[in-house]
Amino acid sequence: MRVGGDGVSPWRSLRRAAWVALCGWVAALVTACVSYLALRWVAVPIVVGLALCLTFGGLLIRLHRAGWIALLSLAPGLMVLVGAVQYAPELAPEVRGVRESVVIVADGADGTGGKNHRLTLRTEDGRELAERMTYKGDRAPRPGQRLDVIRDPDGVVPLERADQVDAAGRLHGAFAGLVSWTLMAALAGWRGHVRRRQGKEGSLLLSL
Repeated sequence: MRVGGDGVSPWRSLRRAAWVALCGWVAALVTACVSYLALRWVAVPIVVGLALCLTFGGLLIRLHRAGWIALLSLAPGLMVLVGAVQYAPELAPEVRGVRESVVIVADGADGTGGKNHRLTLRTEDGRELAERMTYKGDRAPRPGQRLDVIRDPDGVVPLERADQVDAAGRLHGAFAGLVSWTLMAALAGWRGHVRRRQGKEGSLLLSL
């Protein structure tokens, strides 16, 4: 018995591709909403976003009837994940944050050789901020260095360097990833339609 053939509806294939593309946009929106609602718990939107990105990859495989396009979707998927997860935490300080010019007066990692730095900051009027700026790595700012920071008066979002807060950049990155996902869904829909017409319903992971 022949599978597929000329009876495969192109309109049905088009609807499938549009539905998969829509799922990608919904995944990004849900991740961004979870990130906003769970500002204190960074791991929550990461787990949710990763699960949704992997789900989108699985939908691409089923749509395409082949596995390689899911691998190609990982790069834009990372852009979507990072952008959606970090947009809300960077938008919050931009909207309600307080900008301060500070000088670093101490580093909790000094003398320990550790890479988890907790920097004590003092404002221009001599106030020492209760909140510490955390930094992981070898290139942490050193005591005596001056910088501009943005702190959340509600204490929900951690204090950050002002030059590293870029909500618009996160949004643009997520949008670029979503556009790539949409194009991939269109490609997967077309290739999947061709494969179904040819009766190719074999392994989803190994097929080209």
